[in-house]
Amino acid sequence: MNRENAERVGIQVLGWLAGHDDMLTQFLGMTGIAADDLRTRAQEPEFLGFVLDFLLSDDSMVMAFCEDAHMATEAPMLARGALPGGDVPNWT
Repeated sequence: MNRENAERVGIQVLGWLAGHDDMLTQFLGMTGIAADDLRTRAQEPEFLGFVLDFLLSDDSMVMAFCEDAHMATEAPMLARGALPGGDVPNWT
């Protein structure tokens, strides 16, 4: 997945979180940012990586998002790998 598509997935996840008050509250608590800052921060690839990290921390969230977005379940993980800080080390 290229970076542009990865950013698009990150923005989709952020929009999806915004539609789920309980998850958004948890996300905001973890990041320490205000809801008013989400639009500005959504333009930062590093922030979108954190959005994806949050989603990927819970398999049930991944499944729910992918079902709602009609997206393959591996797409968020692939998107995360294409954003800053998402490199997966190769240990072999």
